[in-house]
Amino acid sequence: MKLKMYHVDSFTDRPFSGNPAGVCPLPAGWPDDELMQNIAHENNLAETAFYKKDSGGHHIRWFTPTVEVDLCGHATLAAAHIYFTQENIAASSISFGSRSGTLTVRKDDEFLTMNFPTDKIRRVKLSAEINACFGAAPLEVYRGKTDYMLVFDNTEQIANMKFDISAIAKINARGVIITAKGISCDFVSRFFAPQVGVSEDPVTGSAHTTLTPYWSEMLNKKELTAMQLSPRGGHLVCRNLGERTEISGKAVTYLFGEIAV
Repeated sequence: MKLKMYHVDSFTDRPFSGNPAGVCPLPAGWPDDELMQNIAHENNLAETAFYKKDSGGHHIRWFTPTVEVDLCGHATLAAAHIYFTQENIAASSISFGSRSGTLTVRKDDEFLTMNFPTDKIRRVKLSAEINACFGAAPLEVYRGKTDYMLVFDNTEQIANMKFDISAIAKINARGVIITAKGISCDFVSRFFAPQVGVSEDPVTGSAHTTLTPYWSEMLNKKELTAMQLSPRGGHLVCRNLGERTEISGKAVTYLFGEIAV
């Protein structure tokens, strides 16, 4: 069996930056879970997205090199980019059914805008386990549906943060977000998720469903600009719609071909 495969850099307008994702449009139903997991492992990217169309519409699933996850922003953006640029369909939006409900992506000129459910966060105490993960103590700690979010004092701390990936791997969560108010943008962040096979994710769309409501309240703004300060870096525009969060970014196709499985 041969399948189309694309490598897309998300949340950037140029190759070699942003967050790389694999995208595999499927001609029919889902392959075996083991096969999709093996493809994601072979790709060795933070996530590989598989999407298909049937009588009920489009559906999407995401795999890291080690596990299937419930939500992935940059690979959803990448899948929509392939849908709009490679399938020759005159459409301005696409909706994917997923484990996290219906996810809609629309074309806004050069941007793709995703509409995701907003995360529900609560403030929690700083535990010794979390305190051991980073070289500085956060000002605040929050817990969302899948991640911890640690708020720090300034952008320089986020950019230069020392971290212990083995300690982060022991945290009972999908991953840990660190964030602070930005200088050239509204807020900055980084994201670490060794629990799901991703030491540091270059740009994490889904984490911005946690970050956006927090910074929207702190800065009293509904629309915010964001940067993820990983070595590759990425740029996002986020809008707080209450129960939903819009996350916008650009994407570029780096590679395309076929895989034989």
